[in-house]
Amino acid sequence: MSDLPAGVQRRTIDGERSLATRGEPVYGEATDGEWRAWNPRRSKLAAMLESGLATGLAGGETVLYLGAAAGTTVSHVADFAGPTYAVEFAPRPMRDLLAACETRPRLFPLLADARTPGEYAHVVEPVDAVVQDVATRGQAAVAVANAQFLREDGRLLLAVKARSEDVTADPESVFEAVLDDLRERYEILTTERLEPSHDDHLGVVARPRS
Repeated sequence: MSDLPAGVQRRTIDGERSLATRGEPVYGEATDGEWRAWNPRRSKLAAMLESGLATGLAGGETVLYLGAAAGTTVSHVADFAGPTYAVEFAPRPMRDLLAACETRPRLFPLLADARTPGEYAHVVEPVDAVVQDVATRGQAAVAVANAQFLREDGRLLLAVKARSEDVTADPESVFEAVLDDLRERYEILTTERLEPSHDDHLGVVARPRS
């Protein structure tokens, strides 16, 4: 199994062994002192780490997180990463995300549409990792549009949701189509299905093409 990033540990909290990061609780997760449980069933990135996928994350990276929602996963990312830019389109979850930012000075919320990165291009610096978890058709197009922010040796960490692309299609066919579209700007390094934590999801690690 791949090493976890610095700042992420496996700990037993409330009698359950799970990933954990050090930070203030955000969404009612179990805690043990400074540590809070990071449940793979509630986070695609946690499921990717738990599966042993070689994400390339070491800790301390500058991160652009697409699809931050109310901050469940991105708050954990900000616990172990460097500057973390959190893009969310909907105003309601943004209010919860703002609360998570109050105790995380490295977490920067951006009310914007990940499909139109020109909205935040003037704010976001070059990043070491783009983490994408968006429930929309055209997930590959979102990743391609945001490739501009990745450093040459950076990584895309993408959770592909088959049902967001086509609720009737075979998930494997959807995954292949998304991977083909990603190859416009990325080299695919590794993939992993995220069951049993998340049905019909594929974790993807890729790097930008030269």
